[in-house]
Amino acid sequence: MIKKNTIDLDFDRQHIWHPYTSMTKPIMVYPVTHANHNIIELETGEQLIDGMASWWSAIHGYNHPVLNNAMIEQINSMSHIMFGGFTHKPAVELCKKLVSITPASLTKIFLADSGSVSVEVAIKMALQYWLSQGITNKQKLMTPYKGYHGDTFAAMSVCDPVNSMHSLYSGFLPEHIFVPAPVSQFNSEFNQAEATELEAYFKAHHQSVAAFIIEPIVQNAGGMNFYHPEYLACVRKLCTQYKVLLICDEIATGFGRTGKLFAVEHANIQPDIMCIGKALTGGAMTLSATLTSDKIATGISEGEAGVLMHGPTFMGNPLACAVACASIDLLLEQNWQQRIANLNSQLQQLNKCKELDDVADVRTLGAIGVVELTAGAGNVDVAKIQAYFVAQGVWIRPFGKLIYLMPPYISDQSSIKTLCDAIYNAIKGKHYA
Repeated sequence: MIKKNTIDLDFDRQHIWHPYTSMTKPIMVYPVTHANHNIIELETGEQLIDGMASWWSAIHGYNHPVLNNAMIEQINSMSHIMFGGFTHKPAVELCKKLVSITPASLTKIFLADSGSVSVEVAIKMALQYWLSQGITNKQKLMTPYKGYHGDTFAAMSVCDPVNSMHSLYSGFLPEHIFVPAPVSQFNSEFNQAEATELEAYFKAHHQSVAAFIIEPIVQNAGGMNFYHPEYLACVRKLCTQYKVLLICDEIATGFGRTGKLFAVEHANIQPDIMCIGKALTGGAMTLSATLTSDKIATGISEGEAGVLMHGPTFMGNPLACAVACASIDLLLEQNWQQRIANLNSQLQQLNKCKELDDVADVRTLGAIGVVELTAGAGNVDVAKIQAYFVAQGVWIRPFGKLIYLMPPYISDQSSIKTLCDAIYNAIKGKHYA
């Protein structure tokens, strides 16, 4: 008998698929009833300090009154209306804000409903642009190993084909051109040999390549690789030289996470197409956008089809657009650069993990902190380590050999210390294996 108002965990376990989880051997899920500021409250009464910002999206924390009020006001007018044939103030105002804060080259905006879909749209834009120019041989994409761009099919096809969760689909996915992952690290010197090696790929393949897609500065789910801005600048230069479009996937890095509003600013470059999502709404609702230039938009629109062949049902959702406007204002109205710098300073506490034998590397950038385990330590047992973290009063979800933090920006010093201590103690006590 299920108690009234409690979450039916037996039904959940038997019928509901959670992300990257087996239905026959599901790992434990924890019933949440409330979330406020940076605290997640479980049905059982425990309060967990959030170290994940709900997969990097809830930058202002939870239950923020500004975001809540934006949604309440909008829902009283309309929560949704089709974007085909209509427009509305939240979408127009959001796009005005995006044009004003993103690189100057990006003037046209396609609103979508998830990060993966924004990548799908970006790929369609690139392919359709060349087709509209009468160039039919540019049907491939080029991208570095260790990349991750989402779970839908076109997005999967440009994720790392070997060391990713999508490798088992290799026979079904389009085959693209993968180049070596960036090696020179963010705070080290750039090895010019990387530029030479990269140019060789452009020379060999540019005639068949429509676009180069990359996560700027941080390769996220592919290994949390913080690479040198000069690598990204080199990619931009080669794309221009060899007539290849540049797609920058800022879904995880956008809205201040790396210390710049958008990570492309570290290299002072402007992409042809850019994808944003996750923190766009402050984690309140699902929404994404694909931004491009006048040149690309005009090229597509003057081609044979005359239109971009995409149109999600929930495109330009008014409720999501309204809260995105509020989230962007909330971020920009504060000294967010100093807040990120303070978080970065506090995340340096992870450096004490370097003394542990099972730790290969510790690195931080902006509001990101990463502890990478050695090859000998093996991959993290997610169920085991999460049970330990919950017992310590924190919410951290590792993957592979990486135990990392991407906390909400509103996290205080005490919260970050508790999160860092929990990671140190988990590794020291081998609670991960």
